[in-house]
Amino acid sequence: MIRNSKFRVGYLERPMHPDFLTAIEAAQTCELVQLKLADGIDEIIRELSECDGYYVRASRDELPLPLHLGQELLDKLPNLKVAATYGAGYDTIDVPACSSAGVAVCNQAGGNAEAVAEHALAFMLAILKRIPECSAAIGSGTAADRSAFMGRELHGRTVGIVGLGHVGTRTAAYMRAFDCNVLAYDPNIDAETAQERGAEKVELDDLLARSDILSLHCPLTSETRGMIGTEALAKLPKGAVLVTTARGSIHDEDAVLAALQSGHLSGAGLDVWEKEPPAADHPLYRHPLVISTNHAAGVTGESRARVARMAAEVFCEAGAGRVPPRLLNPEIAERVAAALKDSAAARV
Repeated sequence: MIRNSKFRVGYLERPMHPDFLTAIEAAQTCELVQLKLADGIDEIIRELSECDGYYVRASRDELPLPLHLGQELLDKLPNLKVAATYGAGYDTIDVPACSSAGVAVCNQAGGNAEAVAEHALAFMLAILKRIPECSAAIGSGTAADRSAFMGRELHGRTVGIVGLGHVGTRTAAYMRAFDCNVLAYDPNIDAETAQERGAEKVELDDLLARSDILSLHCPLTSETRGMIGTEALAKLPKGAVLVTTARGSIHDEDAVLAALQSGHLSGAGLDVWEKEPPAADHPLYRHPLVISTNHAAGVTGESRARVARMAAEVFCEAGAGRVPPRLLNPEIAERVAAALKDSAAARV
């Protein structure tokens, strides 16, 4: 087969936002290859095997398992040089396996930070002010006693943030606006950096013991999977609130349910789930002290357009023979640079 002179980028069904298509077309360095589920997995993989780039959906349950970028799929993609996720998350990609294969992996970290931080703040306020409970009581005709819905103020509370990256930093800024005491656990930054981002760096056990509100903003990795389970939740003060807009599987759903049922947690805002969307009869979804959304924190028009343009930038840079931004495996940057340079030269 004669390969096209442009850098070929495969994507499944549709991009995150039309701005991805617009930006790619304007750069004129890439050819887009739409992969359709109706054609079947085998045909998708055959088409993808002729691509230089793979635009990978970041939500686990929205991407068929055979199209998760792990070793099995990598073995079938001899031309792949760059994989970029739809958003900040990258748990549909095996980064070490990509590194071994010489494939650059990039995410769009920071692109949806504003939207996700706002969502976390909305969870906190709605839970503390008991807004869903009040609304339900009005609908059922049982809202006559206002004192039955005594709320709490966010102002002055201690908020523990796990993961002080883009979203965690924006969340910390919102917390400071409410004069909250902000603690942060993030092994990837030092105390000075945490302070610059508006938080006091502490160890996880200390954060848990002191936090009125626990807000999760870390990626799902082998280290964070199951991090917030029975033992961790027990260290929170009685009446604490859990908020997560990070990834499902970081918190143990059974442990969260038990903590709510015992009264140890006074509420939870859950945007991410072990399986998405959660089943309609999921006990957490049906619990009166839980506010549920389906991985929707970053789903705003503004953030989707932004992350789509960021992803387009990744492929446009690669198509021009340059190492793309936001490399998650920088240890192979030189290897990637050489491969992209050679590829660009061969297409001239």
